[in-house]
Amino acid sequence: MTGTPKITQAMIDAYDEYTHLTLDRRGFMAKLTKLAGSGAAAAAIAPLIGANAASATMVASDDPRVRGEEASWPATMGDMSGYLVRPADAADKLPGVIVIHENRGLNEHIRDVARRVALEGFMAFAPDFLSLNGGTPADEDRARAMIGDLEPSETAENAVAATNWLAAREDCTGVTGAVGFCWGGGFVNQLAVRAPASLKAAVAYYGVQPDPAAVPAIKAALMLHYAGLDQRVNAGVDAYRKALEDNGKDFTIHVYDGVNHAFNNDTAAARYDKAAADMAWERTIDFFNRNLK
Repeated sequence: MTGTPKITQAMIDAYDEYTHLTLDRRGFMAKLTKLAGSGAAAAAIAPLIGANAASATMVASDDPRVRGEEASWPATMGDMSGYLVRPADAADKLPGVIVIHENRGLNEHIRDVARRVALEGFMAFAPDFLSLNGGTPADEDRARAMIGDLEPSETAENAVAATNWLAAREDCTGVTGAVGFCWGGGFVNQLAVRAPASLKAAVAYYGVQPDPAAVPAIKAALMLHYAGLDQRVNAGVDAYRKALEDNGKDFTIHVYDGVNHAFNNDTAAARYDKAAADMAWERTIDFFNRNLK
């Protein structure tokens, strides 16, 4: 086989099912082999659909424009850890932004995203929600399984604790927002419900929606990014939109036609869409500038 293998929407859908529903890699590879026509083709295609953290870093960890450090905060069951980063030349207090990882945990890609947020003039904190379980492992399948074992309500309370901790820091203005991706996008929605007093602005990228009955509790302004081809997550958009409208909430929904779930993740070659990612990021930063500064 020569050249770049052809990746179909059915292959991407199979990967989404594997990473978000079944967590069965053997089953995924069997399905991918049928779709690709051979085991060799499937083996070549799988890395292109999946994520490769080494393939894309926009802001290096040693970039002199930012200053990052490991930090801990008191959560419900003990101290948890994360990655705190701010502009290196910042002398004044900064608004804070919680960056919530995907179901792969706090990996290098999310640390990179936190640095991108910091370069825009914010203090970014990316919690590792697996830190009470030994931290995010290098093996993504193991990380996904560990994420699946987390108790949702407890994890949401840990996210609230992280937000309150960030807002209370002496180098923070006390104004906080949140941005999350995939699993993290869903927890941004939960954070908006559970932390109305401390969260002023929330951005969810292709995140599962909260129970519409919980929407009245939301006080933060919301920006919701969805991928046009993401049928799994998009099934809940209409009910969420209606609940937000019926309760007079401040929200904006953007749907990016023709792109897949995880379109913002530039470490996943087959699903990343630069045009949609750039547009969503520009909108996100503008939204934070308007609501947090």
